Amino acid sequence: MKQILWILVTLCLAPFSFEARAEPTEVVVRVISKGAKFIGTDIGGARITIKELVGGKILAQGKTEGTTGDTDRIMRRAHAIGEPRSDGGSAKFAATLDLDKPVYAEIRARGPMGHEASANEASVTMWLLPGKHLRQGDAVLLEMPGLVVDLAEPEVKKDEGKAMLRAKVTMMCGCPITPGGLWDADKLDLEGLLLKEGKVVERFRLSYAGEASRFAAELKLPPKGEYEIEVRGFDRAFGNTGLGRGKLAAP
Repeated sequence: MKQILWILVTLCLAPFSFEARAEPTEVVVRVISKGAKFIGTDIGGARITIKELVGGKILAQGKTEGTTGDTDRIMRRAHAIGEPRSDGGSAKFAATLDLDKPVYAEIRARGPMGHEASANEASVTMWLLPGKHLRQGDAVLLEMPGLVVDLAEPEVKKDEGKAMLRAKVTMMCGCPITPGGLWDADKLDLEGLLLKEGKVVERFRLSYAGEASRFAAELKLPPKGEYEIEVRGFDRAFGNTGLGRGKLAAP
C-alpha cells in the first residue's frame, strides 16, 4: 500500500519537477545608415552587443559583415509594409542564444568601426523569447544617423600665405556624396571653423572638389602658431549630422 501511495505522489509531483530547458534562439541584426544603405564590411561594420537589461549580462557580441546591399532595392523601389530592404548578401550580425526563459534585452550597435571618430550608436530594447527566432525579413533593424567626416592634414603653402584644407565626407555606410546624386552634395552644408585655444578665429565653407565625397577650402594662413580645425556637416536631405577635427600648424 505504501509503495502504491509513493508512486501516486511521485506521478502527481512530476509535472512540477522539470527544469526549463534552454532553447536555441536565432537573432539577426542589421544596421542601416539613415537615408542610405547597410553598414557592412567595407567600412568596418557596426559592433553589435546584445545584453540583458537586468544584471547587464552580455549574451552576444560581434560585428555586421557583408555588403551595403542593393542600391535599387533600398533607395529607388517603393516598399510595402513588411517588405525587406535587405538581400542575401546584405551586412548582418547573427547569433544563436540558448534561452531558458524570456529575456528583456538591449540590442545596441556602434559604427562604422572603420571610422571610430565618426561612429554613432543606435539601440532598441525588446523581449527575446526562447525558440522564437528573429530572422524574418530585415530581422532586427537599427537605423544609424550621422555622417563620416575625415579631415586630411592641411597642405600649407607658406610662400603663398595659404593653406588648403580637404575633407572626405560620406554617409555612414560609406556611400558617396556627389552633386545631384542619390546622396546629394548640393544638399550638404559643410562649415569649417579655425580655432585658437577654443576661440573661433575664422569661419569658412568647404565646397565640392570635383571627386565623389571630396570637399575643400582654401584658407589664408593665420599668424604663426598651433590651431584647431573643426568641420561640421549637415545633410539637409535626411537630417544627418557629422563632425571632424584636425590641426593646423601655421609657420
